Parts: sequence; C-alpha cells; structure tokens
Amino acid sequence: MKLALQENLVPEKDLREKLRKIEQYGFEGIELWGRNELGNRMKEIKDAISTSKVKVSTICSGYSGDLLGAERKVREEAMEGVKQRLAWAAELGATGVIVVPTFGGPKICDLSPVYSSVEEFEKKLLVEECKILGKYAGDVGSFVLLEPLNRYETHLLRRLEDAVNICKEVRLDHVKIMADFFHMNIEERIIPESIEASGEYIAHVHLADSTRELPGYGHTDFKGGFSALKKIGYKRYMALECSIPGPPELELPKCAKYLKKCM
Repeated sequence: MKLALQENLVPEKDLREKLRKIEQYGFEGIELWGRNELGNRMKEIKDAISTSKVKVSTICSGYSGDLLGAERKVREEAMEGVKQRLAWAAELGATGVIVVPTFGGPKICDLSPVYSSVEEFEKKLLVEECKILGKYAGDVGSFVLLEPLNRYETHLLRRLEDAVNICKEVRLDHVKIMADFFHMNIEERIIPESIEASGEYIAHVHLADSTRELPGYGHTDFKGGFSALKKIGYKRYMALECSIPGPPELELPKCAKYLKKCM
C-alpha cells in the first residue's frame, strides 16, 4: 500500500517543490483536484512527475453537472466531465477518477407506479451510466472509482456494499469503488469486515480520522482497516483527504510515520 496526499494539503505553489515536500514528508503519491483548469496543467504536471519519485495517484472529482440530475442536460454534462477526467487520469498514469453519483437528496421526481421508489430508478440509471463510463475507462486505460458518502452528504450510495452492488450489475472491470475511512466510520458497522466483503472492488482509499482531521486525531481503528486491506491484497494508493490541525511541515511527516506504524 502506498500513501498519497491531496495536492491542497501542501501549501507550496510550485508543483516541483510540492512534490519534493511530499516525498520528504514520507508520501509516494499526489491526488489532483479535477477542476477544469487541470486540463491546462497537463504539461506542467507531466514535466514535474517525470523527475520525481512521487506519482499521480488519482483525480478527485471536479466535474460539473450531476449523474442523477433531474434534467438530461445536467446528466450529460456530468458524463462528459467524467470522461474528460478519465482521459486525463490515463495520460498521467493515475489509477482513475473519483466519482460521486450525487450529493444531497434526490433530484428526480417520484416515478411510481413504474418504480416503487426514486432510489430504485436512480440505481438503474446509474448502472447504465456506469456501463458507458466503464467502457470508456477501459478504452483509455483508467478506472471509474465510485465513492460512497455518509448519510449527511448523500441519500444513495452510503456503504461500500451499495457501491459494490452497482459494480456487480455493471459487470465491467474498469468500474470499481473507493473506500473512505471517514465515511466508513459513520456508515459501516465494522470497517474491516466491510473492506473484506468488498475485496477486489476496492481500487482506491481515502484517509481521514473520525474528526475529519489527520489520522491519529480521532478514534478510527486504522490498524484493523489496514489489516483487512492487506488481507484482500490491496496494493494501491491511500490518499489523505482531511484537515491538518497544525503546521503541515510538522503534522504531515508525523502522520506518515503514524500510518506506516499502523500498517
């Protein structure tokens, strides 16, 4: 397993210096924000990582629209945005793109009696969208990484098994899931058991403690979670997505040592 940092956690503006600091702190990857300006940074990023041991782990969302929006135009906007980021991820040698199907509550109206619930229709719609995105991901050489969120941030995919069930219906190798320790701390009964049950479908991991701060500042059992990841043969990146309760130059190296001890 390899440790990564989201790019905003290191304050340096120059990317080469940022990568130098990331390596110095004890991390091996950088997770990029997928905002539209990422497309204009591709040459800069490729030049910087070509001379660094630190590589791009993943691209975190950043597209506009909503895969489960009420309007077709909004859904198509999200589909095209994910596709563009999948292409960028492949170009940068990253695992894939983190995809949250929708934030908040349902946007689509009640479709009864055709569907017993809005969620039933949303899942069918998401499966069909993921078939399209998964085929595209396979063509370019990247992965769609479905992210379950906690109940306060989404109504749909909230546990790992929810995202795994979508993957099982899609039946494409390039549609996987991401396991986020902060969200799992809220939604999963026993984190290690959920990880083991998800097995081969986990292709990326986010790290944050129960406080949504750096690991080590809450009560999350990272040792148990990491043990489960090892058991399923997980060898990819685990990226920090959290706040830093202190100076990054002090807290990040300390966090890297803590996480490696937990491994």
